Amino acid sequence: MPTTRSVLVEPARLPGWLARFEERNGAYAIEPGTTADHGVGLVAANGCRARLTPPLPGPGTVGGAPAPVHREALLAAVLPDAEQAHTVGLVLVRRGGYSVGVARGGQIVSSKTGTRYVQGRTAAGGWSQQRFARRRANQADALVEETAVRAAALFRADPPSCLQLGGDRTLAAAVLAEPVLALVADLPRVPFLTVPDPRFVVLKDAARTALAVRIAVTDPPAGTPDASSTDPGA
Repeated sequence: MPTTRSVLVEPARLPGWLARFEERNGAYAIEPGTTADHGVGLVAANGCRARLTPPLPGPGTVGGAPAPVHREALLAAVLPDAEQAHTVGLVLVRRGGYSVGVARGGQIVSSKTGTRYVQGRTAAGGWSQQRFARRRANQADALVEETAVRAAALFRADPPSCLQLGGDRTLAAAVLAEPVLALVADLPRVPFLTVPDPRFVVLKDAARTALAVRIAVTDPPAGTPDASSTDPGA
């Protein structure tokens, strides 16, 4: 059964990735149809397929039978405005810490990273369990509030055009729901990022990949010449 692998490819690297995809698998055409993710499907001469999903919603593709496409048109479809100076607001938060920032061109412009202890769940019962639960909720609320306040200060100084949220989905949603972030709550969002403890080094990596294209590559059918040569990370 064909194997499908995924990779993030930054905008500047995408033309080279497409060139290597064609070298290894033969000329490619756009597959017909559109999907909710506005992605573009490619099918190469040897049967290898790639699904390219833009970081932000774009025009997508239409069509009947697969047809050859100029690389420039493909890049325009997959990277709508990605080469422009998008300013990304980053909000990474997990129990115990946060890292927020503003990024442009894959680089951090400003940031703030901090820690806030949030107690873990307890197996105790009765009154003690209720007391620990209240304490834990208060600590989580304090983490959410501090994260939102720090992010709002950065976003006021350098307003973002889109958002990258990451870490714990529940906490991230709570941060964005804070009144202090009301002006950015409805901005376009790139796909949610699952990250470990949100330290500054993690924030830097999130900034680098925020506007990357998500690519899923499916190997050619078994027995196809050079079927093992496709490298999604090339």
